[in-house]
Amino acid sequence: MSRIDTQHLLEPLDGLGRVTLNQVGLPEVRARVEQVAAHHDIPVPSVLLNQGDSPFALQQVQSNVDNGVATITINRPESRNAINSRVREGLFTAWERFEKDTDARAAILTGAGDKAFCAGADLLAIGDGTGGQTLAERLNLFLPRLGQAFNRIETSRLPIIAAVNGLTLAGGLELVLCCDLVIAAHPARFGDAHANYGLLPGGGGSVRLPRKIGEARAKHLMMTGGTISAAEMKEAGLVTQLVAPEDLIAAAQALVESLAEKSRPGLAYMKQLVRAAQDSSLEVGLRQELEAMAAYALSNDIVEGLAAFREKRKPDFSDR
Repeated sequence: MSRIDTQHLLEPLDGLGRVTLNQVGLPEVRARVEQVAAHHDIPVPSVLLNQGDSPFALQQVQSNVDNGVATITINRPESRNAINSRVREGLFTAWERFEKDTDARAAILTGAGDKAFCAGADLLAIGDGTGGQTLAERLNLFLPRLGQAFNRIETSRLPIIAAVNGLTLAGGLELVLCCDLVIAAHPARFGDAHANYGLLPGGGGSVRLPRKIGEARAKHLMMTGGTISAAEMKEAGLVTQLVAPEDLIAAAQALVESLAEKSRPGLAYMKQLVRAAQDSSLEVGLRQELEAMAAYALSNDIVEGLAAFREKRKPDFSDR
């Protein structure tokens, strides 16, 4: 019998796989693998031997950049990707890496597993009375920093695409509202849900949701605590594309790859102008547009774009 190289079989385990192994227990998993390995005369994967009996430490926000596209994943599938302090700080760290990476031109934000994009803040952690702090004190510590994380995502110079793969509630919906474009799997559902537990939005939902889908729809979602389908949210204007669950990440990657071909400062100006226009009069918005165009006219990318048009070729943008 030829020997099989098993050393890398468990190396690429995603968050859900590691959660499953932790739930079974590493000693039990290793014992089973050792039996199979002995029977087939193959080595036990080193990741199990090196781990010992301790559970896998899970990175609760994963990020990587490949070919100019960053993928940022909330990695708590066992808790429906709920936001705790580690996720909140992980989002800060991921965005810091993303914006400092000169190769990154666009990002996908998604949740691990297929059950939820993000079910909002981790209410079990926030409601835990250990530590001597009152509930009001815990909320006052958690929410302002969460708002800062969301603001950082919304004001990023680069395009952010939410790939919504399941239930999206409360803080999860508030996170989606900070993204530029939203691709959703057909089974995904959206809701505010704060009213169901006697809470108020604390991540910008009462401000951003009416701006995205209108006051009446926003009030209905917020006050009833109910959910609506991805198709209804597309009709409302938040979701920009609906796809089958198995096509979600591929569709998001195709979109961000097309955005990555565009001028990086050009897209940044577009984001800035659209965001500023929401708080500006028509007169002010038009003036800001002309000012942005005057500044952008000094860039190499606009020269390259016009040259590519004349020469009937694809532009090769280089400005960062």
